[in-house]
This record gives sequence, structure tokens and C-alpha cells, in this order.
Amino acid sequence: MDLGHVGVHVRDFEAMLGFYQRVFGFVISDIKRGEDRSIAFLTSQPEIHHQFVLASGRDPEDRSRVINQISFRVSSLAELKRVGAAIKVEPVEEVDIITHGTAWAIYFRDPEGNRMEAFVDTPWYIDQPFRAPIDLEQSEDALRRDTEALCRARPGFQRIEDYQRKLAARFESAKAT
Repeated sequence: MDLGHVGVHVRDFEAMLGFYQRVFGFVISDIKRGEDRSIAFLTSQPEIHHQFVLASGRDPEDRSRVINQISFRVSSLAELKRVGAAIKVEPVEEVDIITHGTAWAIYFRDPEGNRMEAFVDTPWYIDQPFRAPIDLEQSEDALRRDTEALCRARPGFQRIEDYQRKLAARFESAKAT
């Protein structure tokens, strides 16, 4: 099973549409603008019609936060750095740039207060939860070297492939029962 897509009701349809296009590079696969309702289907891959949906209809006075976070896996550390640069010029709050050991991540709130994460996986596994600040301004080589050293000092350190083999065995064991 894979997550198909996420849909979010928004207060300011055009502002949120522009934000997600600028920050994450989404392309509109389909859109309908209307007086009562607008909806946009967004994708980052031409073979997938939509991964993210924005729909108008959220009350402008509604400040509730019903989403814990929406996480986007980016393609590379270079792309994560690009997202980091993009959000510097956006009206976002609570920017937190960290590593979980298993991933490098940027957490922030979009213009309507939804908690977002952009992340890219590392080639390592360590016991979770874990978080430590990182400096995305350093070179990719330095970031990889520093993160690996940090991971090697943590409980559970192993290459991600080894962890995934162990996790696959747990799935097989669960099917057998």
C-alpha cells in the first residue's frame, strides 16, 4: 500500500497554490476555479495525476490545526537545499532544520499554519525518535560526513539496507501468524 495523495482545505486558494508551486515545484495537472469552490490537483511526477490537492472552502476565521504534518520526500539533498532557500523568501514560521539520522529534514508552517516537512533519506538507520540541528549551508560532503559521524555514535546504528532487511523479516513473520 502506498499513500495516494493528501488533500487540504484552504482559506486563500490562490496564495496557497502559488506557495506550493514555488516551494515544492508542483505542477497543476487539473484545476477548476469557481465562485463557490476551487480545486487544484498538483503533482511532481508526470506519471502521477496528483499527489497533493488544494480545495477552497475553509472558513477564513478557522485557525484550528487538524493536521499534525504533511511530509514531502524530495529527490536529493540538493533539492532539500533548494526548498530551504525557497522558504527563506516565503511567509513561513517555525523553521526547524534537522536530521533524524535516517533523514535530513526541514519543518515549517505554510502560510495558513499547516505543519510541513520536506525531507530526504540518509543511507543510515538509528533508533527513533531522534533529532539534531544541522546546517544546510554546508557542503553536501560535509553534511554527509557530519551526519554519518553523529549516527555512528547513536544506538541502533546500521546501514539502511540492513535495517530494511530486518523490517522485511518482521513483515514476513507477521504474515505467518
